[in-house]
Amino acid sequence: MPDLIATARNLESAYLEWRRLLGTGTKRRQQLSLRIEAQSEFLRVYHPFLIPGLLQTAEYAGEILRNVVEFQGVPATDIDAGVSKRMERQQILYQRDHKFHFVVAEQALRTTVGDDRVMIGQLDRLLAVLGMPRVMFGIVPGEAVYRVPSYNFAMFDNRMVMVENVTAELTITQPREVAQYGRAFDVLAKQSVTGRAARDLITAAIARRGDGS
Repeated sequence: MPDLIATARNLESAYLEWRRLLGTGTKRRQQLSLRIEAQSEFLRVYHPFLIPGLLQTAEYAGEILRNVVEFQGVPATDIDAGVSKRMERQQILYQRDHKFHFVVAEQALRTTVGDDRVMIGQLDRLLAVLGMPRVMFGIVPGEAVYRVPSYNFAMFDNRMVMVENVTAELTITQPREVAQYGRAFDVLAKQSVTGRAARDLITAAIARRGDGS
């Protein structure tokens, strides 16, 4: 019954095509994220190949948004406004009533967004994130054993999960499914390295960019 109730309440927003979401501008989509994040006490995010939005530099975010709107074929009329709003979202990282756990695959350190300069700036940002008091940041090493399907998703408390695919954004509210994503996140978090080990992976990625290898 809880699953049926959640499904009925979420019918309109369960599957939203990117063309529809971004057709009214990137700023509006970022504003939606800001509101949802503000309503959540504990946010868990996993990404297999990119740095999550709340941890992105402005240059990295700009490259992401430009590529997304180009791929989806929507007008790129407000990229700067979208980036500005994404940066505004990051203020929540410093608020005492919120906690965050980010896990990325090691590939996220290697995927080239923009150029080496953009990437070095983004990786430097991650080093600063490691010292933030309400933020846990983990990296799943590239050699980790396969345990669960790895799609990028964000969990808002234990009430909602947002998943991105090529054509649409999925919003999942069924308690059974939310719990399953929670189990997947726990597996990935256990596989991840944090602290000094995470710092070593990030500094190695910076070194590769710095020497051109």
